[in-house]
Amino acid sequence: MSITDIIAKKRDGRELSRDEIAAMVDGFVRGEVSEGQMAALLMAITLNGMGERESADLTTAMVGSGERLDLSAIPGAKVDKHSTGGVGDKTTLVVAPLAAVLGVRVPKMSGRALGHTGGTIDKLETVPGLITDLSPERFCAQLSEIGVAIAAQSARMAPADKLIYALRDTTATVESIPLIASSVMSKKLAVGADAIVLDVKAGSGAFMQDEEWACVLAQTMVDIGVRWGKRMVALVTRMDQPLGAAVGDAVELAEAVVTLAGRGPADLAELCEALAGHMLALGGAAGDLAEGRARARQGLASGAGLGKLRQLVAAQGGSPEFLDRIGTLTEQVEQYPVCAAESGVIVGLEAREIGLAVRDLKAACPGAAHLCGVVLSKKVGVGVTRGEKVASVLVPPPAGAESAVQRVQAAYRIGDSAVGSRDLVVATISA
Repeated sequence: MSITDIIAKKRDGRELSRDEIAAMVDGFVRGEVSEGQMAALLMAITLNGMGERESADLTTAMVGSGERLDLSAIPGAKVDKHSTGGVGDKTTLVVAPLAAVLGVRVPKMSGRALGHTGGTIDKLETVPGLITDLSPERFCAQLSEIGVAIAAQSARMAPADKLIYALRDTTATVESIPLIASSVMSKKLAVGADAIVLDVKAGSGAFMQDEEWACVLAQTMVDIGVRWGKRMVALVTRMDQPLGAAVGDAVELAEAVVTLAGRGPADLAELCEALAGHMLALGGAAGDLAEGRARARQGLASGAGLGKLRQLVAAQGGSPEFLDRIGTLTEQVEQYPVCAAESGVIVGLEAREIGLAVRDLKAACPGAAHLCGVVLSKKVGVGVTRGEKVASVLVPPPAGAESAVQRVQAAYRIGDSAVGSRDLVVATISA
């Protein structure tokens, strides 16, 4: 079948075979399928969808376009964790060392900031001298030696994903669930972990704003992983307001350190406990989820994971002592208060607007972007009076912060009545 015939087949709503999907992906990577042809296929997929088998075959083709890590020589269960992206989501910096110190090995390939969401690599690189561009050999050696490694995603892994994602961004096909699922899972499967825990965000601060569609995405990714023989769990979690109090590279790393020491914000600690609990259960370091969560809770309370984070920093060329003084980074910045515009109860806090405010601050301070941030003093459900400080905008001098202050203030919605509490975890989806 010709390339044109394959496009027409999906245009007409019919299922593509494994060979047809592979022909499109392989041909696109080799330059034999044009951008126009691939764009047409992506739009056909966006409009007509893909079945479970098709989505798995697309993921397989994308994994096969590049290298895969072979972790089989490393003893013990290897458990990966992935978040679809949120504002203030520094869970990897907490969960990866915590799960590692409690008995599973954590191979983590992470990304940089995308749109209004922060990236784990940007936050980790706040530590001077720390290297995230690890060779496969160094990555595996570190994973074997200390049980955890966090590295930037290698361009040699699933290169088809990078090419296809760039085209999706310019053809209005980013939101397609089969395309999102294959993009995420192709990178996860290339790492080679035995089990994967997914954190699928839903809400105004997430790429997937509707909870129902977030659950569909989570189920699709779980199904793909199971077809690859992986143990899978996906949590669908709320992202209506930022997670924790800190948004920005340095302040999020500082909050992760505090959380590992047992003094973190309640919502962040709750989610980290849930994610780490599932990782321990999938990796066999706990008999079930209840035991896994209990061990994670105890690990946070004892500060055990902080020592493992220090090991990771040292192994990747950074100074562990830097973590002891990271809280003093605020001395290098100007802090601008954000005050409540009226009295009442905070009924909403637009996570996306907070994320965009930090993104714009970083763009205006290219030499010190890691120091820019927002720290929230008040969140949803708390009563405030007009003029009371609800947040602070952090920016290194001489940059100003007037527009950021206004944007953060506008992100707060204040009403008259109290807001009922809602569970952070919307749904749990497993094989």
